[in-house]
Amino acid sequence: MAASKMTAFGDRLSAAVRRTGNPVCVGLDPRWEQLPEALAAPVDSNDRTRCASAYVQFCRGVVDVVGGLVPVVKPQVAFFEQLGPAGMQALAETIAYARAAGLLVIVDGKRNDIGSTAEAYADAFLGADSPWGGDALTVSPYLGDDSLSPFVDVAVQRDAGLFVLAKTSNPGGGQFQDLACDERPLYVHVAEHIERLAAAHVGSCGYGPIGAVVGATYPQQMVDLRCIMPHAWLLVPGYGSQGATARDVAPAFDSNGLGAIVNNSRGIIFAQRRKEYSDKFAGGRWQEAIEAATREMIAHLRAETSAGKLSPN
Repeated sequence: MAASKMTAFGDRLSAAVRRTGNPVCVGLDPRWEQLPEALAAPVDSNDRTRCASAYVQFCRGVVDVVGGLVPVVKPQVAFFEQLGPAGMQALAETIAYARAAGLLVIVDGKRNDIGSTAEAYADAFLGADSPWGGDALTVSPYLGDDSLSPFVDVAVQRDAGLFVLAKTSNPGGGQFQDLACDERPLYVHVAEHIERLAAAHVGSCGYGPIGAVVGATYPQQMVDLRCIMPHAWLLVPGYGSQGATARDVAPAFDSNGLGAIVNNSRGIIFAQRRKEYSDKFAGGRWQEAIEAATREMIAHLRAETSAGKLSPN
């Protein structure tokens, strides 16, 4: 399906970060056992259709709060897939609602395959006119360049974006990513390839549409990877619940506060369960807790990173 012409993804992301004055990405990871009681209590957890409806209601509630505060959200496909067909319909409704609220949407599906299968994944997820309508998609690089090129081609054609796994935040990521290859870690080779892809399509903001996933839990490696990939946006997981702080993510940014977006999922969307918020926002005040947690993260990033140079319009 042909896509309408839009501004390149890297430039749209830059504009959104500048407009909101912060680089926060809110992960939409609905987990049944952590939903607010008001949404979960009336529903039989074995009724997947009603659970999916609760997910939509929850994600819309999150978007209603963060839509005017942050530039981007990242729905995690797995939590919707878990509910089967009803969950996938919930994902579609969540993406559409977030886009209607003016948010950029990164679909976190970590897709990868070769040939026509990769083309099908790219066609499904990338671009405003695609079936899923994602602004960007997370992908894995480990089947090689011929598995990435179909995604890159569609992303460039449709002014969409990709975030390629480079150095992930999980403790076990180094089992393969850190393996020495020609006397350098494998993730360095991946990062160099991402940089070549990004540099080939640089927008007016100085960054291309092909970015990298670089975990905040490895701040020293982040320093190196920022240098290796000067034209790639970094999607940085690991903040908050995984232990990384604003100071840890500071190396991801350029001197103007651009070049990275920092994801926080559980620490924001389930903020009411955090001990510092549970009493203050008890009962049905889960959206107030989300707003407080979002504003707290924005403040910390502005205080500890060059994102403090960003001024909301």
